[in-house]
Amino acid sequence: MAICLGSFMLLLDVTIVTVALPDMAADLQASFTDLQWVLDVYALVLAALLLGAGSVADIVGRRRAYVVGLVLFALGSLACGLAPTASVLITARGLQGIGGALMFATTTAMLNATYSGRDRGVAFGIWGATNGAGSALGPLVGGLLTQHAGWRWIFLVNLPVTVVTVVLTLLVCAETRRPGVRIDVPGILAFTVFAGSLTYGLIQAGDHGWSAFGTWSFLVLAGVALLVFLLIERRVQHPLLQLSLFRSASFSATITAGLMLMASAFAILAYTSVWLQGVLGLTPVAAGVALLPMAVCSFLVSALAGRVLQGISPRWTVGIGMVLIGAGGWLQSMVGADSGALALLPGLAVVGIGVGLAIPTLTSAAMSAVPPQLGGMVAGTLNTARQLGYALGVAVLGLVFRTTVEGHVANPALVGAVVSGQAPRTPEVHAAVAAGLHTGYLVAGAAGILGGLLVLVLVRATRPHPTGPAPTRESGSDSARVGI
Repeated sequence: MAICLGSFMLLLDVTIVTVALPDMAADLQASFTDLQWVLDVYALVLAALLLGAGSVADIVGRRRAYVVGLVLFALGSLACGLAPTASVLITARGLQGIGGALMFATTTAMLNATYSGRDRGVAFGIWGATNGAGSALGPLVGGLLTQHAGWRWIFLVNLPVTVVTVVLTLLVCAETRRPGVRIDVPGILAFTVFAGSLTYGLIQAGDHGWSAFGTWSFLVLAGVALLVFLLIERRVQHPLLQLSLFRSASFSATITAGLMLMASAFAILAYTSVWLQGVLGLTPVAAGVALLPMAVCSFLVSALAGRVLQGISPRWTVGIGMVLIGAGGWLQSMVGADSGALALLPGLAVVGIGVGLAIPTLTSAAMSAVPPQLGGMVAGTLNTARQLGYALGVAVLGLVFRTTVEGHVANPALVGAVVSGQAPRTPEVHAAVAAGLHTGYLVAGAAGILGGLLVLVLVRATRPHPTGPAPTRESGSDSARVGI
């Protein structure tokens, strides 16, 4: 219960913000770039710190790290709920991400230490369902809270849940640790600079153009930081990531698919919400309901897939799932200036089916390509790729969305209001935002199909591992890094 509550909050906060963006923009006078960072900084911090957080938890104790993560997450949530400006909100979201990384990196190890035998399988099943529910219910819960209590309550609601979770954790979870583990601090710093600089450069490109100093300088910094990270990981005794893993085509394709899945299926939803509320005039609840078909289809398919597709290689479930995600994106690209919310329904359903097929077996696909003793590092790398994929997807699709809108708006001064959902609902605005979504969905769909083809061509046709992580030594460092 304690672990499931924390995981539910952690993943709910990835998607709960989506339908609240227009209200945030109006209340805080936030720009389109501000809104992108509200979404991105949380996923970026998670991606940057996830692998390192597993090592920290091994040293100080998994339960202690989890509780500290909960406290930081709660403090970040409080700061978000009270934020007087967009800058404070963005900073507070980063604090949430730090807490979330400590939580994310410890949940599996704590489940492994608490349960054994058949109970462990049941526990992981409940945990997995809770994770799925957190991601799926985010837009709807965000819509309900935003409409009936105000957008600040999508963060403040975390406070009482955190108190209950901390108390339960201290009462029922045993402490475990692995002395002797070393933290790859240089690797963490280099990867953080790479991920942050790349995302910042892409967002700046949409705001100021590719030739602006703030664009190309940060993109160059990202390239340098990536090179430094690779050099560090080749030389350090206890690397965050063993680069030799990427010699496996199966592993490389699966990690790329995890990155592209989040970018293709989820990153575009933020801009869809702008269209639903800022252009069509839907309430936050109605916007959340409009996005629900994807979550419902994903949940139903993943539940059935666990029973029906046990003997099928993850090469096929992940590959076909990714192709369906791409096809669903292209179906949604048919939205036009005169379209209503129902125009998204077929595409959202197809994307949901693809997500339900791909996500449950992504980890199995990655695990099958490497030695079992590296399972924790593999799962942590996959989760890092997924969070980074979401952050980069928000940045890239935001760039595509804004650039397309600029080409359809006669008054350049109006572009900022249009892309943040704050412009008058004129025919020009309808056409501009629909065109931006059309192009964004085309790009998202292409990413999904490319990821699917990579998996189908490069991943070996092996049988998936049993559901949930294999039992590992309670003190094993790798187990601390396994996520969903």
